[in-house]
Amino acid sequence: MANKTQEVGGIHFPFPFTPYSIQKDFMAELYQVLEAGKIGIFESPTGTGKSLSLICGALSWLRDFEQKKHQEEARLLETGTILLSDGTEQPPSLSSSCKETPDTPRPAGEPDWVTQFVQKKEERDLVDRLKEEQVRRKKREERLQQIRHNAQLKYATRRARQEEEEMERLLRLSREMVAAGAEAEPREQLACGEEELVLAEYESDEEKGAASGVDEDEADPEEEHVTKIYYCSRTHSQLAQFVHEVQRSPFGKDTRLVSLGSRQNLCINEDVKTLSSAQLINDRCMEMQRSKHEKNRAEEEKPKRRRQEHRAACPFYSYEQLHLLRDQVLVGVKDIEQLVALGKEARACPYYGSRFAIPAAQLVVLPYQMLLHAATRQAAGIRLQGQVVLIDEAHNLIDTITSIHSAEVSGAQLCQAHSQLLQYMERYGKRLKAKNLMYVKQILYLLEKFVTVLGGNIKQNPNTQSLSQTGTELKTINDFLFESQIDNINLFKVRRYWEKSMISRKLFGFTERYGTVLAASREQPRLAGFQHFLQSLQPAVTKTPVTPVEEGEAGVPRLASPLMHIESFLAALTTANQDGRVILSRQGSLSQSSLKFLLLNPAVHFAQVVKECRAVVIAGGTMQPVSDFREQLLACAGVEAERVVEFSCGHVIPPENILPLVICSGPSSQQLEFTYQKRELPQMMDETGRILCNLCTVVPGGVVCFFPSYEYQRQVYAHWDKSGLLARLAVRKKIFQEPKRANQVEQVLMEYSRCIKCCGQAGGTVTGALLLSVVGGKMSEGINFSDNLGRCVVMVGMPYPNIKSPELQEKMAYLDQTLPRGPGQPPPGKALVENLCMKAVNQSIGRAIRHQKDFASIVLLDQRYARPSILGKLPAWIRDRVEVKATFGLAFAAMRKFHREKSGLPS
Repeated sequence: MANKTQEVGGIHFPFPFTPYSIQKDFMAELYQVLEAGKIGIFESPTGTGKSLSLICGALSWLRDFEQKKHQEEARLLETGTILLSDGTEQPPSLSSSCKETPDTPRPAGEPDWVTQFVQKKEERDLVDRLKEEQVRRKKREERLQQIRHNAQLKYATRRARQEEEEMERLLRLSREMVAAGAEAEPREQLACGEEELVLAEYESDEEKGAASGVDEDEADPEEEHVTKIYYCSRTHSQLAQFVHEVQRSPFGKDTRLVSLGSRQNLCINEDVKTLSSAQLINDRCMEMQRSKHEKNRAEEEKPKRRRQEHRAACPFYSYEQLHLLRDQVLVGVKDIEQLVALGKEARACPYYGSRFAIPAAQLVVLPYQMLLHAATRQAAGIRLQGQVVLIDEAHNLIDTITSIHSAEVSGAQLCQAHSQLLQYMERYGKRLKAKNLMYVKQILYLLEKFVTVLGGNIKQNPNTQSLSQTGTELKTINDFLFESQIDNINLFKVRRYWEKSMISRKLFGFTERYGTVLAASREQPRLAGFQHFLQSLQPAVTKTPVTPVEEGEAGVPRLASPLMHIESFLAALTTANQDGRVILSRQGSLSQSSLKFLLLNPAVHFAQVVKECRAVVIAGGTMQPVSDFREQLLACAGVEAERVVEFSCGHVIPPENILPLVICSGPSSQQLEFTYQKRELPQMMDETGRILCNLCTVVPGGVVCFFPSYEYQRQVYAHWDKSGLLARLAVRKKIFQEPKRANQVEQVLMEYSRCIKCCGQAGGTVTGALLLSVVGGKMSEGINFSDNLGRCVVMVGMPYPNIKSPELQEKMAYLDQTLPRGPGQPPPGKALVENLCMKAVNQSIGRAIRHQKDFASIVLLDQRYARPSILGKLPAWIRDRVEVKATFGLAFAAMRKFHREKSGLPS
């Protein structure tokens, strides 16, 4: 692909082809936002090359930033002073190589010689740091260059790995021989003093380094995090698509890119990756790491005791191999699949290898959750200070932050965690220190009170406990704490203990070691009361005695301890009282009832991101209405209005390639208003069917029709089937319905696509297909209905959220209390409902028009779409071209003319 460098405003933007004018504008505006350290909200419709614009714009800025930084460092090392933007000089203590910072304040009345001495020392320290950074950078560049061009190194590494595997094989055979000999012939008792003649278990220096995580010869000092760009999106498929765009871009060969993912996506240990849940995979991984250290320590402390069986350490967690994998990751741009393949070849863990590569990376690609959740960021080694963050597909960013930081626990989980923790305390209570015992008892008390507040009894089976009071109750955090009678407990201290002691992991290990069901034994008579209860929670697991589970008995998948879920709920309870609510959902039985924390103010978690980062860009294909981001997220996070920059570009298609219509009435003059009260009326469903029958006679190829909910789609389909409208529709279009199950979506889409292709070739009365879909369902996001797959998108009614939902009502009340109401504007709570509706609409209608030569019509069936406040929330490229048709006759004439002209037929 040819590199066609574009110059916009004196800035050079390498690009794989001649960009659209809107792409040039996008890159130039993005460059300025990053340079000025602002917060940008960027909207670029699907099909306009948003990903390439983000890549080339952001990496062009990073290229220039690094060049200026290196020039500044060279000048500083040479002269000891740094140039300011006005051409004057200042001592280096007033600036870092990356960003200017103010002088450290000096105490008043300090002697001049002290001030000068401190300043000189700061100057020397800064020069020393820059020299060290240069040395590290040079070593890294030499190392990566060697990997790029020295095939010998690769062969040497492979040979060393083969030797290591052979050594492991021989060692395994030796152990088997020793074990076989011990079984055949009892071990002789050694004479006094003879013990020291026996060879102790040997461990090489390399193995010690790998086990401890430190290699004395080659251990690098902690590497500085270079200025980088963090790019995040919603799904792994979207991230993989972005990485492929980077590979095809002019920056593909020289950019140090790292793809981050979960253990579930990156693990190459077959014994671990086949476990039933992400939590089990995480815990087994951590346990296998610990086993390298614990095995040796246990044997050193108790050399004369019979050796116990330990779970095998992970063979892919080798310090030397991980650092080699780190360098290989940085050499070329790789997506998750390529990273996994590289890890298998190198016999090194891709999960940890990719994390080791973060400090030196220029571009880090990661999922939303990893960036937006502070604890996950910290665990992954992500540092945002002074960095750039690009959040793509950000139309649902507020909902994502809310979801990540909300937590729900069921009555069954509370009871199970209490029982497991009580048995843990009974077994190890005498070994626990007083403070440990105190906190364990506090956690048990909390679990008991959580069950009590739901109306249950911790000592009884939750499956058989019927609750006298049912329904949903919503409380502030403080009210919930008072009602639960736990307001006298310092939850911050309990949370800190929970994290530091890793009690959730300890309990998980305990339940895994002794089986998910812990039977009563002679040593533990007090546990007998829980046996039947635990069996009822885990009916698939049979009774096991209180003895460690053997390695070979891992056939039954074990559930992670529910204490981990409860830990998230407890952490949420430490949120400020005004920023969250607790929902008590009491169902028929205690096991089905639940406690849920609802986050009302997502800005509290986004504030740290915008505070630490140099610049943040929120981008998407349909970002309207933007007011949600400005008010709910940025303003509440303390971002000044002047720091926020909005950019929205038009579409690349010519105006004549799109026909957006608002239709206010149907063929029989029935007014179209699909409110909850009217939409289930037979005449409304009949009118919808008649409209579609008419549209299907003039629209070629595929028609995608969106309904507000699965239930309404089902009702309409059943009504059409009974009235004969379904048969009339089937004369022109083969009818498909969106499946509820995600694993069936691909099959339906393939059949839908195949039908349209066959109809286009065969001719006849059936001219394509009609796909009945649901707003917010599987087809409303991320699906590409380009060309004949989506010549018309129909939106039936307005998909308002359920206004009776307690969660939505609380969110509306919260916004009404916290956000100012502008003159002539609706209350913030009402605006939220409209915005949620229009975001869903914009996502659905954006499924069509995917490239410059595409064409489609967009039909909005509801007269409420004609309101100016609603029209103003449509994307600009649709809003500027929309036509409101009061009667169906006018709308039908416009549709027929549009599609005949686009199909090359006389109108």
